[in-house]
Amino acid sequence: MLLSVTPNPAIDRTLIVPGFAAGEVFRASQAITAAGGKGLNVARAARILGQEVTCAGFVGGYKGQLLESLAAQDGFRGVWTWIEAETRTCIIVVDPQRNQLTTLYEGGPQVSADDWDKLLADIRRVAPQADAVSFSGSLPPGSPTDRFGEIVQELARSGKPTWVDTSGTALACALEASPTGIKVNSAEAGALLKRSLDSVETALVAALELQRRGPASVVLTLGDRGAVMVSEAGRWYAQPPAVQAVSAVGSGDVFFAGLLTALLEPCSPGEALRRAVAAGAANALTPGGGRFDLGDYRRLLAATTLASA
Repeated sequence: MLLSVTPNPAIDRTLIVPGFAAGEVFRASQAITAAGGKGLNVARAARILGQEVTCAGFVGGYKGQLLESLAAQDGFRGVWTWIEAETRTCIIVVDPQRNQLTTLYEGGPQVSADDWDKLLADIRRVAPQADAVSFSGSLPPGSPTDRFGEIVQELARSGKPTWVDTSGTALACALEASPTGIKVNSAEAGALLKRSLDSVETALVAALELQRRGPASVVLTLGDRGAVMVSEAGRWYAQPPAVQAVSAVGSGDVFFAGLLTALLEPCSPGEALRRAVAAGAANALTPGGGRFDLGDYRRLLAATTLASA
């Protein structure tokens, strides 16, 4: 079982609006409402790939109740930490005519140190039953980063495979906590290292630099160019075939789910990277984060390449 922690979940509203442009009036041709946030996308994708998932994170208010209900409809067991503030809503507008994406993200509810103590207690209670733990996405406003680093370090030191996908201050904190691994995209890693990562070569150098800061493994994604991975066992670069993307929303999260699910089988790190790249590419063919067709995934996996780097 994978325990997928999303400190800042959301109600995701995805609207399919052909020809969308700011300042005009449109009618959506399709609307999708889902329990969202990066860790919920991870959970949704991991379930498609055959992995049992338990979800955790802060929820509050009417929208928190809606998120709990939507997550249950998706088949997730939820270990939710209730807070007084309202769960956020995020809007994603997909224009399939121009292959264009517009996202509007609320910052999230204000939380306190006491709220985090409750979340940590909930994670500690369920983590012993998990085969691995993942932390995904931003931290809500008011979050004490030391509490976040504390639980990552505690789980990793206990021998529990612990992976983190976040950015900014939370990413810097996670590196110091020495998790099993981190997954980061080129923009997030570039912001932390204060330089542009515009090639496979610069991505590998960056991944090695991040690895030296603590985590045993670092995976750095490069969008439609694939991803690199460095670990104690080696270095790899995986590249997907070209696809005609419909919506890239959640592709990084589906990549993360593909990686974690493969490692839990277990697969070799290189093969796990290849499967992750194929899963992320498959997600781009379908609107709605974490929703993809297994047939698309298998077809793209057969065409995804892996090389030692």
